[in-house]
Amino acid sequence: MAWNLSPLPYDVDLESKSILKRLPSAHAALAELKGLVYSIPNQEILLNTLAIQEAKDSSAVENIITTHDELYKSDLEFENFSPAIKEVQNYVSAMKQGFALVENQGLVTNQTILKIQETLEGNNAGFRKIPGTALKNTQTGETIYLPPQDPAEILDLMSNLERFVNEPELSDLDPLVKMALIHFQFESIHPFYDGNGRTGRIINLLYLILSGLQKLPILYLSSHIIRNKPDYYRLLQGVRENGDWESWLIYMIDGVEKTARETIQLIEDLKVLMAEMKTLLRDNYKFYSQELLNNLFNHPYTKIEFIVRDLGVSRITAANYLNKLAEDGVLRKERLGTGNYYVNERLYNLLSSR
Repeated sequence: MAWNLSPLPYDVDLESKSILKRLPSAHAALAELKGLVYSIPNQEILLNTLAIQEAKDSSAVENIITTHDELYKSDLEFENFSPAIKEVQNYVSAMKQGFALVENQGLVTNQTILKIQETLEGNNAGFRKIPGTALKNTQTGETIYLPPQDPAEILDLMSNLERFVNEPELSDLDPLVKMALIHFQFESIHPFYDGNGRTGRIINLLYLILSGLQKLPILYLSSHIIRNKPDYYRLLQGVRENGDWESWLIYMIDGVEKTARETIQLIEDLKVLMAEMKTLLRDNYKFYSQELLNNLFNHPYTKIEFIVRDLGVSRITAANYLNKLAEDGVLRKERLGTGNYYVNERLYNLLSSR
């Protein structure tokens, strides 16, 4: 409670022997993942399939619980869905928007962060201006951490964080150590009334891209956090109360390596499925095209309108394609409201098992 947040960089030696020993294998996993991304010709497939994994898990950290079935149905836009589904859809939009801004600007600015939070929350409340925000123990109601309350201090700390993120000369820390430090600082500033956790986890992905360690925001680090949620909050607080940086940094570095290796395996499995589907379609259907294959992997649940849009064919032709694939058991046909949709079951099973 008495701990005060200070600007970056901290006057603390963060790169202990234990930290330095863990960094090479984490970097190796990230490098392998980055290289693997280039082996998928249509990288939009990775964004559409893996981004939703990260969105689902990051939202689950905040107790916003959804299923893969609900998420893929919502993509069809046949009917209205629950507020939880809308929250996850907003997360995907915010992540893609942040990625586009970083690609265009080569920076992660406060304007980018404000835009991410605005998309997540559906409002433009901006940085906190009214005192009263406190982080509490959900079971006891006890205040465990009081973030900065003064709007001017919040602005100063966020401006400092912006410089730290975008000016490499301010720190020669390893990028993964720096990512964990940036995450800690952002969550401790807690600049927004709501959406701080999800915004902070998107910043993690964007920083990996900014630092050249990744090409796409597909490392769903939130899966590590949701599996070890009590540790995440305990270790954040351990830095504030005990200055225990080493445990926090190890948690984040190990999380990066584990999820990078899990993502590598998922992409390898995805490539196998795509190759098998390509062979099946090319050998048995005159209407095979790369655009059709891409559609079936961009959308685990597809529909006639998606085929019309992606292949440039008529509605009747699109319906004939999908119905023939359903008749032959390549896809599963389902009804939702007044429309039909078609499930790539093997892709669905792969993604939902993670």
